Amino acid sequence: MPLIRRTVEIFLNYQGKNSGQVKSIAPIIVVVNPADAILYRQALGDLADKILLADGGATRQESTLNGLHLLKTQMPTPSYVHIHDGARPFVSHDLLDKIHAALAPIYSLVPVLPVAETLKRLDAQDFITETVPRGRLYAAQTPQIFPFAAILAVHEQAAAAGRTDFTDDSALAEAYGLPVKTVAGDSRNIKITWEKDIAMADSLLQQSEAAKTKPPFPDIRTGNGYDVHKLAVGSGVILCGVPVPCSLALQGHSDADVALHALTDALLATCGEGDIGVHFPPSDRQWKGAASEIFVRRAAEIVAQKGGQIVNIDITLICETPKIAPHRAAMVAKLQTMLGLTAERVSVKATTNETLGFIGRSEGIAAIATANVYYS
Repeated sequence: MPLIRRTVEIFLNYQGKNSGQVKSIAPIIVVVNPADAILYRQALGDLADKILLADGGATRQESTLNGLHLLKTQMPTPSYVHIHDGARPFVSHDLLDKIHAALAPIYSLVPVLPVAETLKRLDAQDFITETVPRGRLYAAQTPQIFPFAAILAVHEQAAAAGRTDFTDDSALAEAYGLPVKTVAGDSRNIKITWEKDIAMADSLLQQSEAAKTKPPFPDIRTGNGYDVHKLAVGSGVILCGVPVPCSLALQGHSDADVALHALTDALLATCGEGDIGVHFPPSDRQWKGAASEIFVRRAAEIVAQKGGQIVNIDITLICETPKIAPHRAAMVAKLQTMLGLTAERVSVKATTNETLGFIGRSEGIAAIATANVYYS
């Protein structure tokens, strides 16, 4: 693709993201040496009729003024103007968004990068006469954006005074008292000037193409759930859908399976679907004594409807009693059946609270659940 077409397309295809700021950029004017007008039209191809063409001058400054004069004839007259080097084909929409986010009618904006190299001043015989401190030195990039009427006025003043020594438009604005503010530039926004820059441009293009074909980062989401239920005298508890004999019973929502309640919340969390109380409110009498497997299966259905595939689940039970180890294999098998997972994707663990707190006094059981879900 011809360099000038690539540069033009970036501005032509721009759609701003900042509410209340620039939404699109138009009209677009390219300033070209009249002798190169045919080559220019060939380079732009089908885009040529969408772009205005101004004659270039003897200097960059004169060329810019010609472009501004043509822009002045367009209706409505613009409030702002970008002035950009046609030889910078890697300006990004992100950089344009950044510039537009800082836009204000009281100053101009220029993207800049800090100078990395040590700078030397030379005499006419190429001997070093001074090392220039680089602490506050920055290299200016384009596009530079200006209040249109203000930059046109100072360009016309400079032309009337015979000034032709400005190397960029921000230097002219500065010389004539227009405030110029900076924003952080982009190291990829190179200006193709020397032959070596062509090789750098090729490298940047290859990186861009590789990024387009690289698979996106997989959408794997992690949800956490926590639940706790009180223990009272009874004839056993239900944990992970498995009856566990003991002299106590859990009290609470449905069958009070604290592990499956935490797991339900973990699954729902991966797709922003609230928690168990939203879908199965304890105030609804139909869930009194219900098997908590119903809740897990429904949460898994919601995940599937959202395009999710459960990768693995992990449940930690925190209790002094009953002992979980003798029932762990049965719990894993129950969860496998419930969710259609293989054994290596299901983890059930248990720990005590070292006799501390209400769990340490065997007054309750807590559970922490984690679910990883892949969304396509």
